[in-house]
Amino acid sequence: MRRQIVALTFVALPMAVALAAGTASTADLKVRTTSGAGTADLRVRTTSGAGTADLNVRTTSDVVQAFRPASASSGVELDALDRRVDPCTDFYQFACGGWIAKHPLPPDRRSFGRFQEVQDRNFTILRRILETPGGEGDRKKAADYYAACMDESRIESSGLTPLGPDLATIDALTNPDDLPVLVAHLHGYGVPALFRFGAQTDLNEATTMIANVDQGGLGLPDRDYYLKTDSRSEEIRTKYVDHIAKIFGLAGEPADQATADATTVMGIETAMATASLDRVKRRDPAMTQHRMTITELQALTPTFNWRKYATAALAPPLPTINVSVPDYLRALDRLIASTPTGDLKAYLRWHLLHQSAELLPKAFAEADFDFFSRTLAGQQEQQPRWRRCVTRTDERLGEALGKAFVEEAFGPQAKADMLQMVQDIKGAMREDIDLAPWMSGETKKAAMVKLAAVVDRIGYPDTWRDYSRIRVTRDDALGNLARAMAFDRQRTLQKIGQRVDRGEWSMTPPTVNAYYSPDRNTINFPAGILQPPFYTPGRDAAVNYGGAGGVIGHELTHGFDDQGRKFDARGNLRDWWTAEDGTAYEQRASCVADQYAGYTVAGDTHVNGRLTLGENTADNGGIRLALMAYLAGPGAKASGKADGFTPEQRVFLGWAQVWCENTRPEAERLKAATNPHSSNKYRVNGPMSNMPEFQKAFSCKAGASMVRPNACRVW
Repeated sequence: MRRQIVALTFVALPMAVALAAGTASTADLKVRTTSGAGTADLRVRTTSGAGTADLNVRTTSDVVQAFRPASASSGVELDALDRRVDPCTDFYQFACGGWIAKHPLPPDRRSFGRFQEVQDRNFTILRRILETPGGEGDRKKAADYYAACMDESRIESSGLTPLGPDLATIDALTNPDDLPVLVAHLHGYGVPALFRFGAQTDLNEATTMIANVDQGGLGLPDRDYYLKTDSRSEEIRTKYVDHIAKIFGLAGEPADQATADATTVMGIETAMATASLDRVKRRDPAMTQHRMTITELQALTPTFNWRKYATAALAPPLPTINVSVPDYLRALDRLIASTPTGDLKAYLRWHLLHQSAELLPKAFAEADFDFFSRTLAGQQEQQPRWRRCVTRTDERLGEALGKAFVEEAFGPQAKADMLQMVQDIKGAMREDIDLAPWMSGETKKAAMVKLAAVVDRIGYPDTWRDYSRIRVTRDDALGNLARAMAFDRQRTLQKIGQRVDRGEWSMTPPTVNAYYSPDRNTINFPAGILQPPFYTPGRDAAVNYGGAGGVIGHELTHGFDDQGRKFDARGNLRDWWTAEDGTAYEQRASCVADQYAGYTVAGDTHVNGRLTLGENTADNGGIRLALMAYLAGPGAKASGKADGFTPEQRVFLGWAQVWCENTRPEAERLKAATNPHSSNKYRVNGPMSNMPEFQKAFSCKAGASMVRPNACRVW
């Protein structure tokens, strides 16, 4: 038999655990494979009352050992290791080399790592929920949304008909004075034209929401894609113009007109990019805080009528607006005034078509994928339709879907364990602040107040979002998207002038991620990430503290990173540091920035040490706090080795093994240009090389690659 990848999918994690542990009394095993696609369905029937389960495992072997435990008694995933490598030389390769070798990149992924592995399991649960008949209320709406997305034949036969009214509205623009109304209309359906308008926390008084207008409206991932002069950037710009022309051609434009319009769009977006604030400068929250009245905003941009825009957008009264980048709006206003109406219409048509491409006929979706995924990120094939439609349903109706996910995949022990780890890690941070030799007593006191005010949110929101006002049908995929976007838009705008809802989540429950909110001073851990390898109920505490505990410490440290430290305990943008302590902080942070700026990805691209500074600071602080919390808590009585590893070593391996990943060079370059997170390799090796605790745990000698002679430390 020809060797191939076999993919199977877990949808009942408790069942899988029971089988692996041998607690299910009997089981019938049935495998169906499709050799060309490399997929398999595994159905298990037990007589122990556990029900049935679909299991998903990735392997390069023809024989899938479906019930083999992923880790040994220590909790460390031993088959993920590469024991040929000295951990003091490259800890990431030591911890992950075996996993990397066993998980070659599928053609439909730009990267594949532990996060995607967990998301695949979660999405398989979501798929089953969405495809199971008989749902009611918001759950049925989610199922109908998914079904419409999956109906490729109807999407194909509908052609551009669903966009007809919007295209006609754009085409009807003749008077530039009507542009604000048209832009408001497009914004209402999620088309990111010219700028962004929404609601944000008033950072001067973090209990209230105010209006916000910000730069936006570019098609390429970042302003620098328009401005850099290297040959790769010039090639991407050429391909981008060709792609726009192709989309215009598919929409019915003659070839000459499509090429001319694509060139026009590129010119408009280049002017917008030139005026945009770069990502590093935007990391300073003070750079994007400029409060104005609507009269002051109108004086700043005399051509664009903001009152007309606000009325068309159905916005509430706007006594105060935060204008994130005034220079951008000045330049945009001049651009609008000097650009022919026909050129502006070409720009708006492009963004409407681009926003809708995935739910248009196949030729549009494939063209969109070819440029934005294959060219920019190296992904060779589209993901299966079902996965893309699960993603879109989660994006638009995420809490309707998330509620069902929580019922199936998130037990009470996970929440209890996470809450305990949060308290332990907060205790470690109190100790870390108290012992910091570079901080004065005054600043330490303020830091303790902020730490004490951090709110922990685990798993899912206390109040689920109500989607009853969205009309969803099984035969109108693009209409469903438009109505869902309009719902989100109005829900956002109606927050203006209201009190901040501190119970609102910005991630859906099935999401494999976590976040810190500086303006609300909350740490948030969706149920989706509280799965193996991050957390496993009953697993060795050292590995759980390294995995999930490291994530907790990471998010908690964000409250005191280069951005988070500028917010006080209530979420206000306020400097609570003494001048001397602020200087000492910046010196320590600069060490981290310089360290990571020395790392390269894809052989030729440097990590941006300033863009990634917050995440790198959080990685370094997070794993240190997790180790401190473990040693003061469940590790206080731990001794001896398990599977050859000490408790401290298992904490470090718990952190490292959540970052195992294969990724394409194009995706690494894209990440370096746009993403505040470093490459996964450096999320492991960067922090470890700064930690004397790591050097001691693995007996690394001075001069080893994993021992920095001038170690950096903020927290």
